[in-house]
Amino acid sequence: MGIVVVSHSRTLADGVVELARTMGLGAARVEGAGGTDDGGLGTSIELLERAVAAVDDGGGVVLLADIGSSVMTARLYTEDADGAVVLADAPLVEGAVAAASAAATGGDLAAVVAAAEEAREYRKLG
Repeated sequence: MGIVVVSHSRTLADGVVELARTMGLGAARVEGAGGTDDGGLGTSIELLERAVAAVDDGGGVVLLADIGSSVMTARLYTEDADGAVVLADAPLVEGAVAAASAAATGGDLAAVVAAAEEAREYRKLG
């Protein structure tokens, strides 16, 4: 089970990956696809492809994206993935942490997506 963080910013993606890996107890396979190929702000299908390949162990890959073209790039990628790569409708940070925790405990693709999407309900107050 793999997880890819898709962001406009390489720095943001790397930070979310660091947190998710830590919360996944080092057992979750998490990579980032942040920024453009030349290190600028934006998204890159090539970086996404490399990140998916790096985490794909045959059990599926969950994508978490920040905003705008990151979401569009992730959606475009999933169109050709035959259900093996899924974009979670989840907040980036909370979703990545929840997904990594679920993956680390042996969750399958559906369980990891569900954990990421349930993170939408995490409340910080009340």
